Amino acid sequence: MVIRHPAEGRKGRFERFAEIASNVTSAPVFYAFCVLLVAFFVAAHAAGLSVQQQLLAGDLMTCVNLLLLALLKNAERRAEHAIQRKLDAIATALLEQGEGEARKVQEDLRRAIGMEEDV
Repeated sequence: MVIRHPAEGRKGRFERFAEIASNVTSAPVFYAFCVLLVAFFVAAHAAGLSVQQQLLAGDLMTCVNLLLLALLKNAERRAEHAIQRKLDAIATALLEQGEGEARKVQEDLRRAIGMEEDV
């Protein structure tokens, strides 16, 4: 098993899933779901429900929290990698501009600016 940065190379199944899940979790509907989950947790304690129901509410919140943490870390690493690639392209362009390769520099910078679409 080879561990690689999530932004490197082609997008695998997890990267595509993480991107879709990131879009879903940033939607107002998911926020409403989380509010309802927290309300269920508070209501379970306030109503004096059985310990099993209180544990179910806590376990649901823990599961959602862990899944969101994994998705957040994946998105963070992809964004970090894209920023680093842009900085590398800008630094290379500045070095090449000093050497008189202006046409190639402009094309490299155009590609660097559009990199967020690839990630």
